[in-house]
Amino acid sequence: MQENENDILKRVRKIEIKTRGLSNEIFAGKYHTAFRGRGMSFAEVREYRPGDDVRDIDWNVTARSRKPHIKVYEEERELTMMLAVDVSGSRMFGTTDRLKKNVITEIAAVLAFSAAQNNDKVGCIFFSDKIEKFIPPKKGKSHILMIIRELIGFVPESKGTALSEALRFLTNVSKKRCTTFILSDFIDPQSDRTALNDALKIASGKHDIVGIRVVDPREAVLPDVGIIEMRDAESGRKVWVDTSSERVREYYAERYEEQSRAVEEILRHNRVDTATVSTDGDYVAELIKLFKQR
Repeated sequence: MQENENDILKRVRKIEIKTRGLSNEIFAGKYHTAFRGRGMSFAEVREYRPGDDVRDIDWNVTARSRKPHIKVYEEERELTMMLAVDVSGSRMFGTTDRLKKNVITEIAAVLAFSAAQNNDKVGCIFFSDKIEKFIPPKKGKSHILMIIRELIGFVPESKGTALSEALRFLTNVSKKRCTTFILSDFIDPQSDRTALNDALKIASGKHDIVGIRVVDPREAVLPDVGIIEMRDAESGRKVWVDTSSERVREYYAERYEEQSRAVEEILRHNRVDTATVSTDGDYVAELIKLFKQR
């Protein structure tokens, strides 16, 4: 059911109070520590030293000199955060007291307020299997609240998913290096995986990409509740499933694991830091763990 304007404004205010408090108390300092070195401008090239980040190797200079060299950057005072938010049909799934959409909205708000505390710009890309909406990066509380309002009330045109589309758009629209959080369940069609890997390889070479995967416990384990009708949230296809069959439940779990492993391998291959948050879990703990890993 579509929310009216007053309902949306009430939810914006509620989310602002909750997530802004978390940002002020917990995340502002951790966010700055984890990402301050990611918004950089090129300064010089020098020889590689043990302990340097191999991602900064300048392969052209290394090839010419036959000695490893790295690019040295200086920190820019103003960073840019981009939120790439999955608005496909599967975000409306949830078997706990929260939908995946609700968790994504809260995490996005926490990250946005953390960036604002650091005086950074924040932009947002809403994507399904196409780019649904782009909010260019800006500073200020009113801008953050506008993004949260869109996160709550935005209605996409499509229900499908293509992560590669979001990454290609990011590469084209963001000429300056930025930190980009992909907020999605990462349920991507098998047909898009090659395109996803190619797009991620280009985007992660230019930007600092971080994946935040929001999942629901029932996606991994099918309960034994007899014969039920299941509907694909993105394609709309319906099918009757006998959940009392152990073979059916095992097949369901195996398919989920296979899909998860495939996407995780693509992210790992492209050196994308990732956190997984369940709708019945604590996203605060997972975000803190992610920040500490960096």
